[in-house]
Order: sequence, then structure tokens, then C-alpha cells
Amino acid sequence: MRLVVIAVGRLKQGPERELAERYRERFEETGRKLGFRGLAIHEIPESRARDAASRITEEAAVISAKIPEKSVVVVLDECGDSIDSLGFARHLGRWRDESVANTFFLIGGADGLSPDLRRKAKLKLAFGAATWPHQIVRVMLLEQLYRAATILAGHPYHRA
Repeated sequence: MRLVVIAVGRLKQGPERELAERYRERFEETGRKLGFRGLAIHEIPESRARDAASRITEEAAVISAKIPEKSVVVVLDECGDSIDSLGFARHLGRWRDESVANTFFLIGGADGLSPDLRRKAKLKLAFGAATWPHQIVRVMLLEQLYRAATILAGHPYHRA
């Protein structure tokens, strides 16, 4: 299964980008042995439209064009479910075992994701009730993907 993170906005050079890249590389190394075919990150430019609804619509069109049919979609959404790391690992392991070709993780911009994208989601995931900047959400997601891979591999990184 190939994993793809689509994020509205860019991570500039600095500690956030370095940390995100470190977790992506760690996932690649561990995930390859578990049947995961890579972890790609696509950055979508923030829309410059005047109003929030137009920005959300424009960003959703770009995101939707990148998602092939029959892909699993996971949205990062403050109204999503808060699940623990073991539960998250079970989702990834199940989708891999069901031979899902692609799983897409969507991180919206300042205005969030479109209702259409949220409806397509197999899982709506929240990292707690707080609202987080998209840069931090990306780092948190990549860490959780790496953690899930270590859980699936029986590696001691995750200590419950």
C-alpha cells in the first residue's frame, strides 16, 4: 500500500521540515519491510481567492484531482475521532491486508477541507480537541505513521 499526504500549504526550511522529513524517512525504512510502498508528500498551494468558501472549493478541486478511484481517504479534522496509536496502527494494517492500493491523508489549510472531501473519508482523525497549525499537524501525522509502522513491526519504539 502506498501512503500519500496531501497538505495545503508549504513547510518552509527549518526545524519543522527537518522533523517531518526524519519521520518520513523512518517510516520508509520500517514500512518497506511491512509491505508499504512508500510515503509521498504533496504540498498544495493555498488558494488566493477572496472568501473562505471559494478558497476551500479551489483547494478541494486540486486535492480531488490527485486521488485515484478506490483509494482510502483519511482527513485530519478537528471534529474527527481521537483514536490512540494502537487503533491507528490497526487501521493501517487492515487496509494493507485488504490490499488497498493507496491511502491518502488530507491536511487542509487555514479554512479547512471541503464537506465533499470530508464525506469521502473512511476515517476522520483529530489530534485532540485543539486546533493545530497545519505544519504541526503534518509532523504529528508523520510521527504517528512511523509509530504505527513500529507497532505493526513489533518494534519497541511504542511503549504502551
